[in-house]
Amino acid sequence: MFSRAFQITTTALRTVSSKPSVIGTIRLMSTQYEHILTSRPNPSVALITLNRPKALNALSTPLFLELNKALFDADADQAIGAIVLTGSDKAFAAGADIKEMKDKEFSDVYKNNFLANWGELSRLRKPVIAAVSGYALGGGCELALMCDIILASPTAQFGQPEINLGVIPGGGGSQRLVHAIGKSRAMELVLTGRMVSAQEADQWGMISRVTENVVEEAIKMATEISSKGQLAVQAGKEVVNAGYELTLAEGLRFERRTFHGLFATKDQKEGMAAFAEKRKAEFTHS
Repeated sequence: MFSRAFQITTTALRTVSSKPSVIGTIRLMSTQYEHILTSRPNPSVALITLNRPKALNALSTPLFLELNKALFDADADQAIGAIVLTGSDKAFAAGADIKEMKDKEFSDVYKNNFLANWGELSRLRKPVIAAVSGYALGGGCELALMCDIILASPTAQFGQPEINLGVIPGGGGSQRLVHAIGKSRAMELVLTGRMVSAQEADQWGMISRVTENVVEEAIKMATEISSKGQLAVQAGKEVVNAGYELTLAEGLRFERRTFHGLFATKDQKEGMAAFAEKRKAEFTHS
């Protein structure tokens, strides 16, 4: 369970990887991982922090293996309703680990299906909110785009600068950008490698919004999502994501059938009864 990945204390703890992050007055620290920190700012929200500050959170294979494990542990934890993913103030993630890639040959990356494990996040059933400050470039931009909602601080910068290295995005950037901001703008970012500010990304519809105190705001949003019936939340995520792949007619049929299916849940009965009785619903996620 995800709860094994973190330890809550009221005093500073020692670790070989990083100092603890602080949410409010509670110190939270991972004792399980080397490249990430995992914590629970409240019982229903998992917070995962990329923790390679000297490398601007470059996305190495060891980091991604740890990240995927933490994500799937959180997804399996019945107490958790939503996940927040963040980095540091300076960098959400400044890209893939170039030192790890620079000497690889075609046979190396092809045989090992290099970067295949980068897509695991999209398999999660629970919502993931990216809280982005500083650089979200290359793989960092792709990682943010894999999340369900992106909140950005005013300092955030997004981009796909792989063209400057003689390659193209390899973690889904070219495809997800088209869906997020359209072909022309996606083409501009992929072919020029330029960065866009949080404000421009907001104008383009690439992110949900720009906000100060981005981690706290993401936790607040995750807490609100966690207060809803989780069957409906997961169904909502599924039908919205299906819109990427289905035709409009197919998507509408899928949405309607999923809507119908929720009438078999206790949460639907409770939610509608609570509305009629003018009281707050008490969902049991069943």
